Amino acid sequence: MQDLTSVIEQSHQALDAILRGDASGYRALFSQAEDVTLGNPFGPFARGRKDVEVTLAGAAANYRDGAFTGVDLVAKYVSDDLACFVEVERGRARVGGSEEQLPIAVRVTSVFRKESSGWKLVHRHADPITTPRPASSVISR
Repeated sequence: MQDLTSVIEQSHQALDAILRGDASGYRALFSQAEDVTLGNPFGPFARGRKDVEVTLAGAAANYRDGAFTGVDLVAKYVSDDLACFVEVERGRARVGGSEEQLPIAVRVTSVFRKESSGWKLVHRHADPITTPRPASSVISR
């Protein structure tokens, strides 16, 4: 069974892959269980293995020619069976139709559960909000 440190490193490698348009790293990290969830900058939350896979593929389609460049650990919480990592992940990639490689920074919360096959990702939420925003920008209409 892999230790948690190795799984966290795999999650950073999965980000590197998705910034090149490849969602396979995250697919391998997510639990096969139907209670998995994913929130990313491109749409609403996905719930269930099938919806998570579709959402991962859609997210990967937005990136190309990218790379993971670093991570800032904000906090981590670990028990015997659950672990939560709060990070700012950084990279660069061409996004959408852009020919320019852009810097990317996302705040991320990842929740891992110890399963019979090892530590598996059961929830990931990533969004690009890494700086303060005015209250008017968060009002939903």
